[in-house]
Amino acid sequence: MFKEFKEFALKGNLVDLAVAFVMGAAFSKLSGSFIEDLVMPLVGRVVGGADFSNLFIGLSDSVTATSLVEAKKQGAVFAYGNFITVALNFFIVAFVMFLVIKSINKAKAFAEKPAAPAPPPEPSAEEKLLVEIRDLLKQKS
Repeated sequence: MFKEFKEFALKGNLVDLAVAFVMGAAFSKLSGSFIEDLVMPLVGRVVGGADFSNLFIGLSDSVTATSLVEAKKQGAVFAYGNFITVALNFFIVAFVMFLVIKSINKAKAFAEKPAAPAPPPEPSAEEKLLVEIRDLLKQKS
């Protein structure tokens, strides 16, 4: 049983999956920082400095705070701004991934581009002679 487990654990597919998982976790941090630190401040600037993450509606009269963190401490809130932020993050990541996949596919297509087909070989002397004979016979008939 240990031998079977060792074979399973060391298969190429499982190792590839583990590497992909680790790379995905690192990419998640990178894309999160890209969105939170670079894109969302620009989006906030474009829409007049609004911070989507603090947009909410208090669901009880006890909610009087102006920030989401404080409002959650006071009671239930409908945090639609946080949803907008997460949705924008998703669309930005999806668009960036689309561009990455598109460029990878373009690079693959360029690398796999078949070479121009070789020109057909020149006919041999015998073939040329046979063609001449055929043409002469056509002319006589």
